[in-house]
Amino acid sequence: MSIRYDGKVAIVTGAGQGLGRSHAIELAKRGAKVVVNDLGVSKDGVGANSEAALAVVAEIEAFGGEAMANGANVADFAQVEAMVADTMARWGRIDILVNNAGILRDKSFSKGPMDDFRLVVDVHLMGTVYCTKACWEIMKEQEYGRIVVTTSSSGLYGNFGQSNYGAAKMGVVGMMNTLAQEGGKYNVRINALAPTAGTRMTEGLLPDDAFDLLTPETVSPAVLFLVSEDAPTRTILAAGAGAFAVAKIVETTGMWLSQEDQTPEGIAANWSTISEGGETALNAGFEQSFKMVSQAMAGLGIAQE
Repeated sequence: MSIRYDGKVAIVTGAGQGLGRSHAIELAKRGAKVVVNDLGVSKDGVGANSEAALAVVAEIEAFGGEAMANGANVADFAQVEAMVADTMARWGRIDILVNNAGILRDKSFSKGPMDDFRLVVDVHLMGTVYCTKACWEIMKEQEYGRIVVTTSSSGLYGNFGQSNYGAAKMGVVGMMNTLAQEGGKYNVRINALAPTAGTRMTEGLLPDDAFDLLTPETVSPAVLFLVSEDAPTRTILAAGAGAFAVAKIVETTGMWLSQEDQTPEGIAANWSTISEGGETALNAGFEQSFKMVSQAMAGLGIAQE
């Protein structure tokens, strides 16, 4: 079965080069009309020009695709709303949103200025929030939407010198988890991509032979799957060098402690049982509350209905 996007309209942010460029081109090759959004800044967020976005549009048009360039700053909600309005004016719908735009300001937490921390969070987290918010009601009303947020191993697992980036990248996962619930009945599905790619964001951080394997084109198939009609929702899909895996946030079974053991010493004495075994991926926050109350009621001998 071939996955196509004929008649679908996609917005890809940060699409002037690297991963975003690859995502935009591959969507267009499969029939999507694509908004190529790019502010044209350097990897640390400095400067702005439209050359990169226009070049990608030219590439898409060269093979018969349809695209338009847009230079909105995703960290500015008014500019994002204008981008969405322009898209609706031209094509009348928005089916796919790929939140890819980002910058880096890598420094250890001790040395990193708070202004840099705020800027990275504004672009990665609030930029994703703004773009998603601007498209959300449109997708709900048309009862169709596919959204990708871009997380990172830095957020899921941590990376030295990337506390700002990691905080933002874990933040988009939290947003995804809730919006998957809120959008479900409207056929709006939202997933997270955790990419590993050799781009200007990772240049100099990886050995040359590894860098050469980690092309953006080996990541884009994951995006195309996550925005397809039969896509999952609330999934974190890791991709790089042609390898794919699903990351999950899990919780151990844990245990209820009697009242006299509900102390730090009691937790320490039972740490191996609390911290190991029965790892399960919960589907919603209330499931944790339900599990712990159930354990408490069982421990206290209270009948559960």
